Amino acid sequence: MTAITLNPILTSDPLQLDAEEIFSQLPDNRAGQSERRYLDEILTAGFGNFESAGMLERFESSFAEKFGTGYGISMNSGSGTLLSCLLAAGVGPGDEVICPVYGMPAGAFATVQAGAVPVFADCDPETYNIDPADVERRFTPLTKAIVVICHFGLPVEFDAIIRLADEHDLTVIEDNAQCYLSLYKDKLVGTIGHAASFSFQGSKHMTTAGDGGIVITDDEDYGTRIRKAAVHGYRTLTAKPGSTMIPRDERQDWSYQRYDSLGYNFRMSAAQAALGMGQLERLDYLVAARRYIAARYEQVIREEKCEWLSIPVVPEGTTHSYFIYACQLDEQALGIQWRDWRKTYIEKGGDGLYGSCLPSHLEPIFQTMTWHGDVERAPHFDPRYKGKVKGYAEGDYPNVESFWKRLSCFKTSMQTLEKVDREVDALRSAIRVYN
Repeated sequence: MTAITLNPILTSDPLQLDAEEIFSQLPDNRAGQSERRYLDEILTAGFGNFESAGMLERFESSFAEKFGTGYGISMNSGSGTLLSCLLAAGVGPGDEVICPVYGMPAGAFATVQAGAVPVFADCDPETYNIDPADVERRFTPLTKAIVVICHFGLPVEFDAIIRLADEHDLTVIEDNAQCYLSLYKDKLVGTIGHAASFSFQGSKHMTTAGDGGIVITDDEDYGTRIRKAAVHGYRTLTAKPGSTMIPRDERQDWSYQRYDSLGYNFRMSAAQAALGMGQLERLDYLVAARRYIAARYEQVIREEKCEWLSIPVVPEGTTHSYFIYACQLDEQALGIQWRDWRKTYIEKGGDGLYGSCLPSHLEPIFQTMTWHGDVERAPHFDPRYKGKVKGYAEGDYPNVESFWKRLSCFKTSMQTLEKVDREVDALRSAIRVYN
């Protein structure tokens, strides 16, 4: 594995950084000259049944190099990445995959799409990440893989997860949709599990114009299977960067045997890759900006001695990339409910305040389990499944159920200092209404 050297702006005290310098690197509308330059290469090269301007190869190589891994496999979404990783790990009917109960359930959906049963694990009430102790409690001989979400940009407690996986030959897939360039005990998140999935959806640290994703791994064989799962199961594809098309002389020959495995069409377009190249050039600054914004929020909470908004926990040995800045609201101490607090924040100039997503087990689809029409067709009732998980109920995950209604999630995606100041000032003014 290549040694990782992070830009000092990612390891320094965010409030000590030159904010003007950071935000001078960020275009107001997220797209700048770099993106336009790469897109122009695509437009000049044209489109056809070929890899335009070698852009996918360049993007996959550059992203993998940024993280110090051997292989990058680009895709059209951060959900396709997770399904491809599970299929490549051999997950199928009769298997279980452990997923965090809190967070966007893309990993659980991918598990069902692979024909397996999602087994939810509770999450830590301070970090919001999957609880390794509960993962171990829910492990069975049917467990095939573990999907972990580094929630809001904070790394999970990897040591315990990897230890369990090593003991039982499980595949660990990092869902890093919200976590870019964070460290866990000097290891870059994305290089710890067997593979790591990143999303480029529009709200993420970097984007490829609304959607997109990539998987990185150091395992060439696993990477090849991931690639084939994402590109129609073509027999001769590999993990090699840019291996998204069959060479002309092969595909034009009538004797070419194309398919030797099941695959979908999750390929990223060359235009998306061009945008990704431009975003990747400023990724350090994109992450540094979110860390700076989070530090500004924290400064306000501390200065105003606001004891009814909790400050996010960052365990020793980890760094946080702050996809959002998530605080727990103590409604009892404040004397008002969450919706009233949100209304006050908006009245004071804040650009909205996000609440938590529902824990996955409380979402309607996991209550009904009608993914394939009738509940009897859910993977849980497949005769090949010998496990005990037959449904999901309120009360099953007490940690998550204790905090999810109280989260106040502040935006960190502002691209200008003017917008940062406006949100920070709104927070200070809203706090002063009640302090």
